[in-house]
Amino acid sequence: MRLVEPLALGARTAPNRVMFGPHVTNLGDDDRRLTERHVAYYERRARGGCGIVVVEGASVHASDWPYERAPLAVKCENGWRAVADACHRHGSLVIASLDHSGGQGSSAYSQQPLWAPSRVPEVNTREVPKWMEVDDVRAVITGFAESARLATASGVDGVEINAGQHSLVRQFMSGLTNHRGDEWADKTAFARQVIGAVRAAVGDAVVGLRLSCDELAPWAGITPEMAPALAAELANCGLDYIVVVRGAIFSSEKTRPDFHEPTGFNIDVCRAVREAVSESTAVFLQGSIVDVGQADWALGDGVCDGVEMTRAQIADPDLVVKVRHDEIERIRPCIRCNQTCQVRDARNPIVSCVGEPSSGHESNDPDWYETAHSTKQVLVIGGGPAGLETARVAATRGHSVTVVDTASEVGGLARVAGPGTPLADWLERECRRLGVSIETDVDAATIASRAPTFDVVVQATGSITGTPDYTADAPVIDVADLRRGTTSLPDSGTVVVLDPIGGPIGVALAEELGDRAVLVTPDNIAGNELSRTGDLAPANVRLAQRSATVVKRAVVRAVESSGSGVRVRLQDRFSGEIRTIDGVAVVDAGFRLPSEPMPEAHHVVGDAVAPRTLLEAVLEGRRAAREI
Repeated sequence: MRLVEPLALGARTAPNRVMFGPHVTNLGDDDRRLTERHVAYYERRARGGCGIVVVEGASVHASDWPYERAPLAVKCENGWRAVADACHRHGSLVIASLDHSGGQGSSAYSQQPLWAPSRVPEVNTREVPKWMEVDDVRAVITGFAESARLATASGVDGVEINAGQHSLVRQFMSGLTNHRGDEWADKTAFARQVIGAVRAAVGDAVVGLRLSCDELAPWAGITPEMAPALAAELANCGLDYIVVVRGAIFSSEKTRPDFHEPTGFNIDVCRAVREAVSESTAVFLQGSIVDVGQADWALGDGVCDGVEMTRAQIADPDLVVKVRHDEIERIRPCIRCNQTCQVRDARNPIVSCVGEPSSGHESNDPDWYETAHSTKQVLVIGGGPAGLETARVAATRGHSVTVVDTASEVGGLARVAGPGTPLADWLERECRRLGVSIETDVDAATIASRAPTFDVVVQATGSITGTPDYTADAPVIDVADLRRGTTSLPDSGTVVVLDPIGGPIGVALAEELGDRAVLVTPDNIAGNELSRTGDLAPANVRLAQRSATVVKRAVVRAVESSGSGVRVRLQDRFSGEIRTIDGVAVVDAGFRLPSEPMPEAHHVVGDAVAPRTLLEAVLEGRRAAREI
């Protein structure tokens, strides 16, 4: 594969064409320094074969403090050195990302005004930034140069300037955010001077640029048609590579969207940039590239010279090693859920992955796969993600494992609801490869009778329908039964979807039903919890485009029979007003409960403990396996 061929970046050569791009990790400390957790995180990707590791962006000036644990360049010298030393042992190039968020930052931590080219309010907080004085502009350019000098003196192979999402450099280049009338009205002047200052500071070290080539705001922003000439102009200022990205102040969720958008969305503009830029400047494709087949095709078809596969390597740090060993089927898939890897969040969650919970926790997690002292006969009851992960890790440790399930296939709800099907498929494949015996359509009585014949029994039986807090004298369909195919909806007529959680499952069903759906939520907006994955606004756009009806601030009081259909009685949370909705069916996408405890179980994992997410299911599965 071309993916694992070397790539020249200026005076350096990367061992392959795979990049682990810069992203928020929240692995820093309260002093805005890189930590041992960063070192372990990046070294794990280098050990897995990644050719180019780009460290989390560091603010180049004290005026920028965009999130609580954002690194500050003047405090990163020791951290950059430690990351470089650790990753160089495995042959990877290490690049320090340099950043300033400008008007897309936050004043919550600095208690100082945001700096920006013009007074364009930040979209989420509505905060109006300070119009940068000429001295402010010069100070930030100097900050880029001094930060680059410090980084390369620390032993990294080069630096990457951020002109993509959350970037002051991009804000100067865009008509959306640069409304100036002085010398900085020249849209590329700031970027040119930053690149020139950085190049002068680092000598022959690598200099890269992360460039938004589509701000998705054609009325004033950077467009794909403008991008090739813009990239060529900036490349001539001294760039060794460009990463083609998209997104801007009004489209932050589009830079790294979830599974609702197709992969490879930057392919066309990346190809155009590659054709416009000199061969001496490498061009990297970014844009939800999580499949090595698509990545290798892009390289072979002339789209790019390298590929950023960040989320793919959060999901499987050994991606490149597996490609080299022709074990592509063994690569743990990234399902692009954004549930635990998108952490630019005031809660400060640590970056991780629902399928690989050790991501972000490399410095404190145990060796899950340490060989067991003695071999046990292990029975796992339930073949959802928690059960399959228990079986996979236990089998890897040397145990003899049997998985039994009353369903006709394993994978649980993850296989039939949401984006988790590829992960469920991978877990099943890995279990079978490891010799795990998987039995389906096994009745409960048989399972109970066989349990005493095993040394260890693990209960992974998932969840059951929750107890409703409304009265019902008409049938209410459990969304889980609908997804499993054990029940169905009428072919026509209004379907009322009850969504007290505000999560993805109810919203997804309403999207599918389109103008047949009435989504009932107690919140002020549909899919309230989707804000954590960046899908809140896009989800509401999709609902509107599909003409689904959303009833907000509503609590369900009763589901009643009404002629040949059903009637749902709702109460407004604030006014107390009662209203009714008639339909042909009601689907409850609400809270669930753990399945009944099994006295023969030595371990209980996943939703059988408490219904939560894929992350907890997988993590508890491997914890149980390690205790056996």
